[in-house]
Amino acid sequence: MGLSGCARSQGRGLKTSLTLDENSKRNKQKKKDGKKSFKEQLEPLRDKRIAFIFDECHRSQFGENHKAIKEFFPRAQLFGFTGTPIFDQNAAQQKIEDTQASMKTTEDLFQQRLHTYTITHAIEDGNVLRFHVDYYKPQGKTVPKPGEPLAKRAVVDAILSKHDAATGQRRFNALLATSSINDAIEYHTLFKAIQAEKLATDPSFQPLNIACVFSPPAEGDPDVKQIQEDLPQEKEDNAVEPEKKKEALKAILADYNAYYGTNHKIGEFDQYYQDVQKRIKDQQWPDADLKKAYPNQPHHKIDITIVVDMLLTGFDSKFLNTLYVDKNLKHHGLIQAFSRTNRVLNATKPYGNILDFRHQQSAVDAAIALFSGEAAAEKAREIWLVDKAPVVIQKLENAVQKLDTFMKSQGLDCAPEAVPNLKGDAARAAFIEHFKEVQRLKTQLDQYTDLTEENRKTIEQVLPRDNLLGFRGAYLETAQRLRAQQGTAAEKPSQEADQLDFEFVLFASAVIDYDYIMGLIARYSEATPGKQKMSREELIGLIQSDAKFMDEREDKRL
Repeated sequence: MGLSGCARSQGRGLKTSLTLDENSKRNKQKKKDGKKSFKEQLEPLRDKRIAFIFDECHRSQFGENHKAIKEFFPRAQLFGFTGTPIFDQNAAQQKIEDTQASMKTTEDLFQQRLHTYTITHAIEDGNVLRFHVDYYKPQGKTVPKPGEPLAKRAVVDAILSKHDAATGQRRFNALLATSSINDAIEYHTLFKAIQAEKLATDPSFQPLNIACVFSPPAEGDPDVKQIQEDLPQEKEDNAVEPEKKKEALKAILADYNAYYGTNHKIGEFDQYYQDVQKRIKDQQWPDADLKKAYPNQPHHKIDITIVVDMLLTGFDSKFLNTLYVDKNLKHHGLIQAFSRTNRVLNATKPYGNILDFRHQQSAVDAAIALFSGEAAAEKAREIWLVDKAPVVIQKLENAVQKLDTFMKSQGLDCAPEAVPNLKGDAARAAFIEHFKEVQRLKTQLDQYTDLTEENRKTIEQVLPRDNLLGFRGAYLETAQRLRAQQGTAAEKPSQEADQLDFEFVLFASAVIDYDYIMGLIARYSEATPGKQKMSREELIGLIQSDAKFMDEREDKRL
């Protein structure tokens, strides 16, 4: 339902130019250069029949912009697109008719609804992902009530302990939504201090790259005022002690510049904001490629971006999969924030991950009921939310049992070393399908942030780590053999081999370099208590379970 990036940027320029006063920096510069303002350039179009199409119309059309556009183009036809319309239940602005006041809705602005394609439809069609929501429960007797904040240090500690699992060992990145600019500043300071403490006591600790973005005090700047029209919390916060917030943002920019080798300034905030968005999206590229492209920058990616209002609506990155929530959310604000995580990528991203530190289950249920288009709330939750961990663990156990039954039907033990003894392409193709389902479910469980110790023990019993790695290696060997048939013109592939989708991405780690190998060894040691060393054979087996090494499998030096 979204517009192209070009259309969005043009729309923003249009509404900005129509609503800013003639004394803005932009218009002053145009006059200085002897050019017409954008508003003056549009004058010949004023009475034309023009169609305007607005994306994200739930947030962009409830201020002065909508009124200004309608007044300037009296004959225009307006169309709005949004995944989260403003209904009576979630309206925040009033309209006055005679002496009666009522809430202003999307229908009030755009009149007749032309078509409905809900998030429920998009999930069922595979156009967006479902959500996994972890309502974080702190240890101890005193548990905050829904909506109450935890101690921020406890939140940071929880994020640091769960981030690697939530993001697939940092394949993806995350946002941390905070309730105010002051909270965002405090979190930025805490991450810096706590990670420094951990690094001082544990040299193997790998700090997360943390960024923080919120709008500066407007101080009469019409461009910043325009930005803040869509950022109500930041606008409100900046009205109190603006100088203090400005100094804090300068300090955040200084840290950012030192770490990433940039030179951003608060007076050119939009350049900083664009750079943060670019680095979030750069998560898709291997570190080695970024180092080649930007050799003068010491670092490139962002693991977590701390936000207040910014980036929580309208921003899309397929490599952003996690939202940490320390902010009360509801209705369209909740769904918009959650939806930053559920853009479809591939099988390595099974769902959008939400870790809620305010236990807002009732708000989540209410938002799903409002925007699902389903009459039954329970059915909507089943569509929108992934299964609980025990359900997926049972599915994993069933998939492993099916693999076991298949191997025994071939007269073989269900063991990695038996896979090369499968006879014929039909049997090999069947193994590919069986184990691919096992790996898909394991990938889904790996990103659950709420697994209990009992859950982990059950998973290990169902699929021991050594067996998993062995079967991954056997899968890749078998897949490579069948793929070779698909790519060989001289030898017509069997029907079974020709129809296979190997989904190698399920078996590939994000980056393969020295740091990856050392991290692999470290994680293996952590998963095997008491084991301080790895044999050459164990390391080879570990590496061979990764699809990125398929092309090197014939290298006998490995």
